[in-house]
Amino acid sequence: MKERLWIAEMLRGQKKHISFHTPGHKRAGADITELDYSDCLLSPRGVLKAAQEDVARILGAARSFILTDGSTSGVFSMLYCLKTAGKASVAAPVFSHPSVRNACNVFGLKWIPVPQKTRFGIPLQPTSADVARALDSADALLLTSPDYYGNFPDLAGAAALCKAQNKPLVIDGAHGGHLHFVPERYAGSYADLWVDGVHKSLPALTQGAVVSAKSEPWAGPLESAVKLFRTSSPSYPIMASVEYAVKYPRNVALENAAERFKTQYGCVNNGDWTKLLVPFGGQCGAAQAYSEGHGVYPEFNDGNYLLFYLSPCTTARELKTLGKLLKKMPRGEVGEDAPAGSIPMYGEER
Repeated sequence: MKERLWIAEMLRGQKKHISFHTPGHKRAGADITELDYSDCLLSPRGVLKAAQEDVARILGAARSFILTDGSTSGVFSMLYCLKTAGKASVAAPVFSHPSVRNACNVFGLKWIPVPQKTRFGIPLQPTSADVARALDSADALLLTSPDYYGNFPDLAGAAALCKAQNKPLVIDGAHGGHLHFVPERYAGSYADLWVDGVHKSLPALTQGAVVSAKSEPWAGPLESAVKLFRTSSPSYPIMASVEYAVKYPRNVALENAAERFKTQYGCVNNGDWTKLLVPFGGQCGAAQAYSEGHGVYPEFNDGNYLLFYLSPCTTARELKTLGKLLKKMPRGEVGEDAPAGSIPMYGEER
């Protein structure tokens, strides 16, 4: 890794001291508060400022803001920006994360639902026609890209549609933090505002995320918004891990191995290499029990599929172990629709 890790370097370089400051465990170390050398996320001027500037450069943003409250705080921040910009309604797919609806309710934004169909239990991304119809009645568009099942909306089409109508495009990229290496797939290539849940698919601690603005006109409002919805006591280990994760090198060999794995083991053909979606149908419970009985834990079981979630830190050996298990796990017929209420809402731990 050629990039400097500003926050980690600061934490490694701190001197041992007696703590008469928070947190209450008094152990100092990496879990510290704002001190004279550690900078302050609410008004960064030192290592946190340098880290956020590096993150913005890497992600192609005018400004990026590190979050230690998960993508949810990013979604709230983005929708608050829409509210303060005078927007009264947002078109968003019906299978959007609950934080989208919650933020709309809190801010009094009208939700214009974009229909989504399901096929063999998998929610499909909305069609371009349905997006266009919903946007006609809305002031802004929010899309999820990629979704929890590894599928992508038509980002280029949505961006062109929003540009033609002079309406902002907001993207919940909670499951796409690893995609900044792939511009044609990355939310930041198209959105005015977007959030990356880097803890999901990159090596960051849980709750680590980044919210970004593409241009300066949105950067100021977003900075004000994150100060409202981001904790005033951010975790330094989480912040350091976010910087580390965004700067983590691409693992092309693993990406290629994952795509081969999908074909070899009958995974659903989605667009995201990190999400191995394996159909088990009525044998889903038995397959999960078998997998976990051998020490291999999937991301979710929706009643039709098990999702095995990769990251650049997944090893070739671990992928090989999963393949051996899949050969022995029972398979059943996939139903047209998953059991009511079982479709995951794109990661509740945001």
